[in-house]
Amino acid sequence: MSSVSSAPSAPVVRSVRKNGKNWHDTKKPFRPTAGLTSYTKRLETRKHQEAVKEHEKELKEEKEAERQARIQKIKERRAAKEEKERYEKLAEKMHHKRVERLKRREKRNKLLNS
Repeated sequence: MSSVSSAPSAPVVRSVRKNGKNWHDTKKPFRPTAGLTSYTKRLETRKHQEAVKEHEKELKEEKEAERQARIQKIKERRAAKEEKERYEKLAEKMHHKRVERLKRREKRNKLLNS
């Protein structure tokens, strides 16, 4: 039989601090180069950040395009409504065949001018 102890490991015993401030954590030695990363790692993180920014930019452009399309649709709908109301006012004064003829002429002129 193997004698493997399954008892939990004992907590690390620290000696009494010289200055008596036992409630503070023990300080570790100052290592100024500990937080530095290698050049390749920095390049990698920079590439990753650029890719994320590019993706965010694409998403923003897509959202803005959808917004502009919605605005354009609303403007077109309003213009069509105004034109319809204008023709209805003309129809009250004139014969409906003459109004239809005017519509066709205006449509032709719009196509030629644009």
